[in-house]
Amino acid sequence: QVQLLESGGGLVQAGGSLRLSCAASGRSLSMYAMGWLRQAPGKEREFVAAIAWNGADTHYPDSVKGRFTISRDNGKNTVYLQMASLKPEDTAVYYCARYETAYSRTYYSDPLKYNYWGQGTQVTVSS
Repeated sequence: QVQLLESGGGLVQAGGSLRLSCAASGRSLSMYAMGWLRQAPGKEREFVAAIAWNGADTHYPDSVKGRFTISRDNGKNTVYLQMASLKPEDTAVYYCARYETAYSRTYYSDPLKYNYWGQGTQVTVSS
């Protein structure tokens, strides 16, 4: 139905920036909220950012608020995550995912509420 492909990960020094992209093929993502989530070794999967289906609202945990920005271009069926002021604790595999409910107005922070996932892209931040 839909395939998600993340790109843009890599190695960066602390304080640097990266821009992740999530390109979708198949059906349009335009009616679904989209999120970025990450998983570091030995830790549970963690919510990073979400954007409403129409781009009107965004959500971030305190750990990344002010440093990360999620955006989307529904015409290109693509979601982005701009990451700035990166810290070593940001090191993780970053996943793009689609929220399970179309036109949702609820919060988006629960990883279990995302039902389509990309394969992830590694982000490593060195000291």
